[in-house]
Amino acid sequence: MYWLQVKEANYTRLCRTQTILTVNGEFPGPTIYAHRGDTLVVNVKNRGNIGITIHWHGVKQPRNPWSDGPEFITQCPIQPGANFSQKIILSDEEGTLWWHAHSDWSRATVHGLIIIWPKIGRPYPFPKPYAEKDPEAVLLDFMKTGGDPNTSDAFTINGQPGDLYPCSSSETTKFIVEQGKTYMLRMVNAAMNILMFCAIRSHEVTVVGTDGAYTKPLKTDYVMISPGKTIDLLFTANQPIGRYYIVARPYNTQPFISFDNTTTTAIIEYKDSPSSSPVFPNLHKVNDTSASVNFTGSLRSLATPAHPVNVPMKITQNMLFTISLNTFPCPNNSCLGLGGMRFAASINNISFQFPNISILDAYYRRITGVYGDTFPNFPPLFFNFTSNNISRSLQTPLSATEVKVLEYNDTVELVFQGTNLVAAIDHPMHLHGHSFYVVGWGFGNFDRNKDPLNSNLVDPPLQQTITVPRNGWTAIRFKADNPGVWFMHCHIERHLSWGMDIAFITKNGSSAVESILPPPPDMPPCT
Repeated sequence: MYWLQVKEANYTRLCRTQTILTVNGEFPGPTIYAHRGDTLVVNVKNRGNIGITIHWHGVKQPRNPWSDGPEFITQCPIQPGANFSQKIILSDEEGTLWWHAHSDWSRATVHGLIIIWPKIGRPYPFPKPYAEKDPEAVLLDFMKTGGDPNTSDAFTINGQPGDLYPCSSSETTKFIVEQGKTYMLRMVNAAMNILMFCAIRSHEVTVVGTDGAYTKPLKTDYVMISPGKTIDLLFTANQPIGRYYIVARPYNTQPFISFDNTTTTAIIEYKDSPSSSPVFPNLHKVNDTSASVNFTGSLRSLATPAHPVNVPMKITQNMLFTISLNTFPCPNNSCLGLGGMRFAASINNISFQFPNISILDAYYRRITGVYGDTFPNFPPLFFNFTSNNISRSLQTPLSATEVKVLEYNDTVELVFQGTNLVAAIDHPMHLHGHSFYVVGWGFGNFDRNKDPLNSNLVDPPLQQTITVPRNGWTAIRFKADNPGVWFMHCHIERHLSWGMDIAFITKNGSSAVESILPPPPDMPPCT
């Protein structure tokens, strides 16, 4: 059993001390270790001053949505002074996942890694690394009512900003390595609102897994990692003995959005290295879309007998979801968004509104009036979604709590279609309770007659978070074989807060083993 105690603690960064919400007094929080197929119990005690929930990002939780964690989707917050024992049921996940708060913006400081090793006696599908390191890119920032969030003060790697920020160089994260040894880097982008380019000076890395699933080895001199995503990398300390920077800096394609255009650093330090200044790597430009899509588009599933691919071929549910930024009017144009409006976001022109009790509880107990079940498979209006000249009359969405209902074992092809409403930008879309195969992507408007001809149905990557490129589309496939209520949202926190969300309800199957487990006795109450 793991014990996570949410509590405030003082941390000093950037020349000042602040009180932040932590788990067990640590930032980042403690790492959880498991083997494939394990079941864990994590007792979460809230000693903070606000309600909180914890999500086990990438854990499918078969038949157990009660412990998934998103606030008002599968549970109500754990109130100050209360606790909740969450059962974490692992299935086919293997590699690196993470846990984080899923209430308000608390995940900025409340998060940590989940490391899932192969079953005991089973090897990695690559030579075992000499050791493992856990760099974690983190962004701290907060939201302004109605407008865009404040830009962050800093990025961090393992909680430290690095040499390029004031009052930080003495605490810069260091990884000590031995020449000739191969290491695994388990990386998560815990940032709230920004995608990141990462690289190590003079060292090529090999991607061997993402989102708790193995990939074909991909050699590269950089990675692009979106909020919510995990990547497992191998690198060999094959350079002259010395000190080399690991760096992470933003990737942003929307010049009208303010963001922190700074760089966080850590140091790869060879054993017995002289005390010299680290060498800085070359990184792609902050708006290098080609570098971003080339990395993401190069990922492939391992597709071996031990780690097979099972792409759904007979599709029972076809969907196209437009993902858009929007605006709502404010009295006397008094808000901080464009033209005095309030920023919003939507899927298929519906801006999701959170209820005041959990959708799962309402569904399980058949409580009416909490949500609607008429979310559409397609947007209400088709137009040139990526045009540079879209009527402003299309910017205002509906505001509703609508869910999409799936039959047990439905096979879904879902196309995320980016739009140029208000501002086009990349969207890292995350689905709870499932992994999905990314079978295609492109720029412009999805063409249902032509684009499916190029789908990869042989070895598409198995993901849980995928970045839809700016003014582009991404097609995924998954099987709805996990009964429950499962959240899907953009993992850019401001877009989630603005309404780029939806809940899927997967009905029970025909037998008890295809049905939702009963709720635990200590579910946090909603009153």
